[in-house]
Amino acid sequence: MPDVQSTVVEFVNKLRKRKIEGSQATAKCTVELLRSVISHQRVPHANQAAALIDAVKAVGEQLVAANPVELAVGNVVRRVLHIIREEDLSLTTAAMGGLDLLDASDDDDVDNCKGIGYPAMSAAVVAAAARSTLRPPSLQTLLEGTPESATVPYTSSSGADSESKTADKSSLTRKLKHDVIEGVNQLIHEIAGCHEQIAEQAIEHIHQNEVILTLGSSRTVLEFLCAAKEKKRSFRVFVAEGAPRYQGHLLAKELVARGLQTTVITDSAVFAMISRVNMVIIGAHAVMANGGVIGPVGVNMAALAAQKHAVPFVVLAGSHKLCPLYPHNPEVLLNELRSPSELLDFGEFSDCLDFGAGSGSLQVVNPTFDYVPPNLVSLFITDTGGHNPSYMYRLIADYYSADDLVM
Repeated sequence: MPDVQSTVVEFVNKLRKRKIEGSQATAKCTVELLRSVISHQRVPHANQAAALIDAVKAVGEQLVAANPVELAVGNVVRRVLHIIREEDLSLTTAAMGGLDLLDASDDDDVDNCKGIGYPAMSAAVVAAAARSTLRPPSLQTLLEGTPESATVPYTSSSGADSESKTADKSSLTRKLKHDVIEGVNQLIHEIAGCHEQIAEQAIEHIHQNEVILTLGSSRTVLEFLCAAKEKKRSFRVFVAEGAPRYQGHLLAKELVARGLQTTVITDSAVFAMISRVNMVIIGAHAVMANGGVIGPVGVNMAALAAQKHAVPFVVLAGSHKLCPLYPHNPEVLLNELRSPSELLDFGEFSDCLDFGAGSGSLQVVNPTFDYVPPNLVSLFITDTGGHNPSYMYRLIADYYSADDLVM
């Protein structure tokens, strides 16, 4: 895969240099790259799923290492691995069920089976066979050169029937790669349309003459608010400026261009203005398995102010931002520091920024993200609907396999 490998290296360099802005764009590019890897991957006749999983994991580890803070990369890699496992399980179950139907329809085989004393294949046998498909082959299988998945409880007396069953099973095995690519295509479509799916729910949460507070710049929040405006809802938006990058200014311009009443406030004025607010709506960088939120810096301050004044704190997040990991020291491990030049002018403070000096030197800390614990969140709105923070772990469990949590 020389062409695919060069594409992987190019994408890794983009992630490392932070050339891709936004979790949605990063997730979409990651899934498209993994689709290319799967389509070009040569797989053996036996253990196709294991070969695909190994190929995806090898690429996924490179992508995650290039930018560990961009959690959407690891999320979609795990989603693709989950798709592979689910499609393989589905095909294996269908194959085993198909063999049962063929055996049941062959009267001679049934009579022979009864005469010999072999039991019919039960649902437990089918489930056990399906669960064992991703296990590595045994030593006996490797020495004999026979795939474990080709073993059936008994052999038909008819050679033609045996060959037809083997051909049917081979065709089902070849179908795995096609079904996986179809599942990945659905994931790409889901990521591309997450903003629209979330925005459709705006009319249920934003009411007439309300005041909404938001912080930072999020396309999900922008589309959500504009969708409520298009439904003839009249409301005002307070936008915290999001210093030092001032991304709130960009959001305010977009809102005004869409015809929304917008007021820009300083970040330090959030607590003073929160008593006038009916709801806080923010976009998330990632949603952790415990319901905690990684968001733009300053969002924890807004969440504490909302809790103090009993104001609902609502988080908008696409399903690609749902992370199956639990946060451990998220303020440090799930954060990155930006350039001090965004805060201070080096020319003006050059005499203070003496790193060789002792305690008298000036240090600058400019974090990118903030962490909001789940007890400060009132509601999550995803492309699948609204969810309570205590339900997020169950929702996340539907998207990932336990075997893929550690990359």
